[in-house]
Amino acid sequence: MFVDQVKVYVKGGDGGNGMVAFRREKYVPKGGPAGGDGGKGADVIFEVDEGLRTLMDFRYKRHFKAARGEHGMSKSQHGRGAEDLIVKVPPGTVVIDAATEEILADLVEHGQRAVIAKGGRGGRGNNRFVTPANPAPEVAENGEPGQERDVVLELKVLADVGLVGFPSVGKSTLLSVVSAAKPKIAAYPFTTIVPNLGVVETEDSRSFVMADLPGLIEGAHQGVGLGHQFLRHIERTRVIVHVIDMSGLEGRDPYQDYLTVNNELSEYNLRLTERPQLIVANKMDMPDAEENLEAFKQQLSVDAPIFPISALTRKGLQALLFAIADQLDCTETFELYTIEEQDDVNRVVYKHEKQEAAFTITRDSDGAFVVSGDKVERLFKMTNFEREESIRRFARQLRSLGVDEALRQRGAQDGDTVRLLQYEFEFVDQ
Repeated sequence: MFVDQVKVYVKGGDGGNGMVAFRREKYVPKGGPAGGDGGKGADVIFEVDEGLRTLMDFRYKRHFKAARGEHGMSKSQHGRGAEDLIVKVPPGTVVIDAATEEILADLVEHGQRAVIAKGGRGGRGNNRFVTPANPAPEVAENGEPGQERDVVLELKVLADVGLVGFPSVGKSTLLSVVSAAKPKIAAYPFTTIVPNLGVVETEDSRSFVMADLPGLIEGAHQGVGLGHQFLRHIERTRVIVHVIDMSGLEGRDPYQDYLTVNNELSEYNLRLTERPQLIVANKMDMPDAEENLEAFKQQLSVDAPIFPISALTRKGLQALLFAIADQLDCTETFELYTIEEQDDVNRVVYKHEKQEAAFTITRDSDGAFVVSGDKVERLFKMTNFEREESIRRFARQLRSLGVDEALRQRGAQDGDTVRLLQYEFEFVDQ
């Protein structure tokens, strides 16, 4: 089964907890704090494996959770960081954040890596909180939670040449006679429902990868027919070979087919019109094909090369393959997404981003105040509530963020319930 789009959940490993400990050695009075820091949580890293061809493996495993870091230990020993979780993906995979639709990575080369979910840093041990006013602190941090998100993986096949056209125009037949590929061929529309790849070699020893893509009909850019399943894979090709049925046996006009397919390409992604396109007039061995070709040339408004062929009888294929190879020689790779180039010059790019509020306050139906927000929730998760000093530190952090004052402005009074995640607190106005 060919799978080219899946949604998966990834979570970076949590950081290890810091430790509260003190030196207790003979002849060392008042040894002081000696709690070590926790280790860093593992990252979730996607890596390209050229041996993979589909996203089939992700149908059976959709959750990827990295290991957490080791907890800090006594004698100021730091916990060990966890090993990164490596997830193999096929070349041509685009990783998209499901919530924001941001492109996280475009993975095309073997061995290329991208960090998709970062692990949390380790919590600090009590030896990090020593001050002249508090030389023996009993406070330590829990590890920072790892980043978690839902991501969509889209596979866009890597091919130099893409065969486009209406269903049953002979794309699969053409691929089968010019390469060793064995696509399904039958006398009904949408025989091809998944992309087929084949390596083509010309007589002068030049080679390229050709993709036979599912048939395209009007409205495909909106998902009609096989729609996006077709159009997703044409984006990476450098040269488009537009196959047209000149016999007219399907009852369609060749010129209207040509206009419809090109319109669908431009509606889906206007950059597809930048690709060089070769027009292939197929099924020239059929009656009326010559007359239809002459009419097509008269209607064609652009000066584009047309290659009359018969994929069935293999007539005209040599000239077509030479033309494709020549076009590839002078056509550079089209980048789907802009990637900032890195060079020896150090550059700093400043971007204006709207600063998100550290917290928000809402009311539940029972009158309780609900405090939420990434920053305040992260502070909560990194607080060790088994230690009184850690609880007081968390209260000071909330006060410095302005949570206390914001609650008063919302009308909070002594004894009111305040919720943070699944926990409840009692508001005390001091």
